[in-house]
Amino acid sequence: MMQTTWDALLTIIKEEMGSRVVETWFKAISCVAWDSREKRLLLKAPNSFVEDWVTQKYLTTIERHAARLLNEQRVSVSFAKESTAIPATIAPQPQAKKFSAAVRAKPTPPNSVRQGSLLHDAYRFDTCIVGPHNDLAAAAARAVAEKPGVLYNPLFIYGASGLGKTHLLHAIGNHARTISPTAKIVYQSADRFIQEFITAIRFNRVYEFEARYRSADILLLDDIQSLSNKEQTQEAFFNIFNMLHTVRKQIVITSDSMARDIAGLAERIRSRLEGGLVVDIQPPQHETKVAILKKKAELHNTQLTDDVADMIALRSQGTIRELEGMLIRVLAFSALSKQEITTELVNQVLVPPAKQPETNADLPRIASCVAQHYGCTVQDLRSPKRNRDLALARHVALYLMKRMTSRS
Repeated sequence: MMQTTWDALLTIIKEEMGSRVVETWFKAISCVAWDSREKRLLLKAPNSFVEDWVTQKYLTTIERHAARLLNEQRVSVSFAKESTAIPATIAPQPQAKKFSAAVRAKPTPPNSVRQGSLLHDAYRFDTCIVGPHNDLAAAAARAVAEKPGVLYNPLFIYGASGLGKTHLLHAIGNHARTISPTAKIVYQSADRFIQEFITAIRFNRVYEFEARYRSADILLLDDIQSLSNKEQTQEAFFNIFNMLHTVRKQIVITSDSMARDIAGLAERIRSRLEGGLVVDIQPPQHETKVAILKKKAELHNTQLTDDVADMIALRSQGTIRELEGMLIRVLAFSALSKQEITTELVNQVLVPPAKQPETNADLPRIASCVAQHYGCTVQDLRSPKRNRDLALARHVALYLMKRMTSRS
């Protein structure tokens, strides 16, 4: 039954984070034991590198889904060491629910907004590489962390996925916590905010839900674009925002685009987000990529030569998340194969990016070419008409705009 539970958990994580995460990290891990008295799930990793990475990045996710699958209020997860003996008091493995049943399982009413526990300790200002791509955002983030509710409120940070917005949110929380340990700092993703709100509605606890967020000294909300077209959740957020702002509590919001470009976001929320300081993060330049790679390698107790860092940076298409993924693949291959990290190894692990054809395409030109190809006008593409041929042309235009330009 233990393997059934672990397989169901992997299925859920694959749906949430993608098959690449599961294949790279979770397939190498085995489920050793379940201690029903301590509510503890014991896992085993093939080496300390995998154990440290999964603990740092995914432990909270494993615990959350394991609690649902095992029908427990809370489950702790730890890794067995070579010398770890399997507890003799381990109770029989509970009947694992099937994946579909687990997804539909009745959630436990939320009883608190966790503060601090959701802050990633590794995401600090001293681990953030500042360059021309993010200098204003980093400076503003540090300013609100040191004087919350005084300087820039709200602070709205936007930029494409994978450029470090979440890092700055956690850095604000971690820095503010060192200055004022008793401050209530609430970090939350907008997706999780929505899930909590839905659960609160089901259990008739909306007032308690709002009250917990209203008690925050600093509210850090990640990826607010997820609230798009969710009117009731937006209403709840609007009330929380107003209350916190009125009493000069700090609010920091991130998004993948400017507030005015988020479709389905209420105008009154949009105007409030634009009423504070709005800063953006751009893709890093090559020199900054090299600095980021060297810094992240140091966090893994590894030194990269200039040639190696330069080669990895050249393989990247722009995001910091992609850079980190490439570095992890190189580090993992080096550790597992016991080879020194050289340019030859990087060439072996990372396939050079395909050469992109030069193009002078922009949004108007793409729209015009697609309209001409499908025998319609640009005005037709922008119209509310929904017939099949026009819908196809519109989808093709949007696809090409995404692939051939840097627009979101």
